[in-house]
Amino acid sequence: MVEESAHRPPDAPPDFPGERAVVLIVDDTPDNLALLSDALQGTGYAVLVALSGEAALKCLARITPDVVLMDAMMPGMDGFETCRRLKEDERHAHLPVIFMTALTESEHVVQGFRVGGIDYVTKPVKPGEVCARINAHVERARAQLYAEAALGLETRAALIAAADGTIRWKNPHAARQLARYEEVRGERAAAAAQQLPAGLRAWLATWIAHGCNPELAYEITTNGVRRIARVSGSPVRGDWLMILEEYDDAVQISSLAARFGITVREAEVLLWLSRGKTNRDIGDILDMAPRTVNKHLEHLFRKLHVETRSAAAAMAVKAGNHH
Repeated sequence: MVEESAHRPPDAPPDFPGERAVVLIVDDTPDNLALLSDALQGTGYAVLVALSGEAALKCLARITPDVVLMDAMMPGMDGFETCRRLKEDERHAHLPVIFMTALTESEHVVQGFRVGGIDYVTKPVKPGEVCARINAHVERARAQLYAEAALGLETRAALIAAADGTIRWKNPHAARQLARYEEVRGERAAAAAQQLPAGLRAWLATWIAHGCNPELAYEITTNGVRRIARVSGSPVRGDWLMILEEYDDAVQISSLAARFGITVREAEVLLWLSRGKTNRDIGDILDMAPRTVNKHLEHLFRKLHVETRSAAAAMAVKAGNHH
């Protein structure tokens, strides 16, 4: 059974939301757990504890902490085997594991690294040293995740923001799009101060407060340009990865008309078809009767040499990606 630290906030859900990093301590000695838990809590960490390797694995099946502090020598499943097993789960592939051991022989140190450990401290542990090492590894893991985000999102407008709207990182594409979100006086100063624009900042706070539904997006339209922000994940506890998208309908309609030799009205129908809208939706958006939408679709299918809605939509999406 996983023992949760007495310091844990009583109303906190099991994954400890917020900006506090979470440390899982695995040790079969209650006195060690109490000493380390108090020290880490005093430094600002949220703490979970497990009295055995089996309990640690049960904990990790439902919670991913920021770092694991692992006793190497425990009865039953020792720390080395526990680490090896937790690393088999891809969710924990990059989870920092720090071993605590009284064994200073090089063979045991090497064994810790071989099973996926990132560091070790010797017993009796010094709480100050442990806290410093944990902080260093949490910061290093955060930097690595930021770097991975940067590499994986080179062609998209992406940023990482804290719950209060502070921008931790953004790529050049996002910087350009953020500048266009500035619709009211003073927004430019806020952006310069590394803050999300006010409307987007307020939406993010509401989005977090209402359960972080990934299907919900922020959307505004100004001068015919739709700007959409979606949160696609949390690369670091308390921070959120946000993707910004921008659609200039007028430009896309003009491009589709020129690309396929169709009328502007047909291009409008094709654009909304490519966005997954039904005939009824398209009629409401473009203020036309359903039978008129059907008539435009008949003309589109003939001009595009396709027979289905999905084929026409695919052509429009492909053309948009190359625009």
